[in-house]
Amino acid sequence: MVQVKVHYEKEQQSMEAFMVVSTFKDGTVMDEVFAVVAEEQAQVKILEDEGRVGPIRLALERGTVFIEVFADDVDQAAETVRSLPMSKWWDLDVFPLIGVAVPGVVVPGVAS
Repeated sequence: MVQVKVHYEKEQQSMEAFMVVSTFKDGTVMDEVFAVVAEEQAQVKILEDEGRVGPIRLALERGTVFIEVFADDVDQAAETVRSLPMSKWWDLDVFPLIGVAVPGVVVPGVAS
């Protein structure tokens, strides 16, 4: 498997890229979730400044949040997301990323 290393100048370290798919658990009361938005945004800012998270995308109609995470391994990626206040309402699925799809480019070691 090909892996992508992400390098952050301020941290002086290389980390793997992951996509964490965070799905709201059945029975989640969204009013409770919305009540911690300010805390969530503050923690996301800290993680962004540390180079530990990238873009966060919401698919609320599907009850899913996609978080790009930079970590040493799958466990550390999950722990990064678990540091977010909203994570208590999520089931996590962590996917190692191998890069960005580019038309016409074949990635060695990846079946086509």
